[in-house]
Amino acid sequence: MFKQLMTLARGRMTDHSQSFLDANAMALLRQQMRDAAEAVAKSRKAVAVVMAYAEREKATLKRSETQIADLEARALDALGQGRDDLATEAAGAIARLEVESDTTKKAIATYETQINRLKICLSESEACLRSMKQGQHLAEAKEKAQKLNGLMPLGRVNDLKDAASTLRRLQEQQEHAETTATALMELSAGDNAEDLVNRLAADGCGTPLKSDSASVLERLKKKAAQ
Repeated sequence: MFKQLMTLARGRMTDHSQSFLDANAMALLRQQMRDAAEAVAKSRKAVAVVMAYAEREKATLKRSETQIADLEARALDALGQGRDDLATEAAGAIARLEVESDTTKKAIATYETQINRLKICLSESEACLRSMKQGQHLAEAKEKAQKLNGLMPLGRVNDLKDAASTLRRLQEQQEHAETTATALMELSAGDNAEDLVNRLAADGCGTPLKSDSASVLERLKKKAAQ
């Protein structure tokens, strides 16, 4: 008997909670729409921030490439004048700049990938939000019409539940996109195969991956000979 009474009490509590939600479905939808709009705005800002980072890296790469070209020209001139000491110093500077440029190019590629992914997610979220706003306006119009007729909009609760469900999917999609982007960046930073190749190259195993002053100087001498 006690177990049945407890079950009945829980059932009535559930019915009461559901009735309360049904009676306040429009207010709940309005707040959820505000939350969704705020989430989309944050996503749009995140895309802009990543794009700004990418542009900064592109500017850095352009400066490095300009410096490399200038140093190469001057080093070739130094070799032509028999100033191997200056050419060697320039070769070392060029090698350092080339290493920095390679790192910058990888950063730009990572940013571009993230930007494309975020833009797709943002476009889908904005489209969903526009659709939700249309549904919200329709639901509000029906509510007003029913109030004018002296009717409560309880018969339209299912429409509002569908809208609330769509909003939850939108929020979950945005959270998933952010989590995926973070995981992809962590995977890219922890690529064991790439790390192993870099360590092998650093120990002299195989073809060097990074420029050094000797290789740059040799390359400049070949250019000077030509």
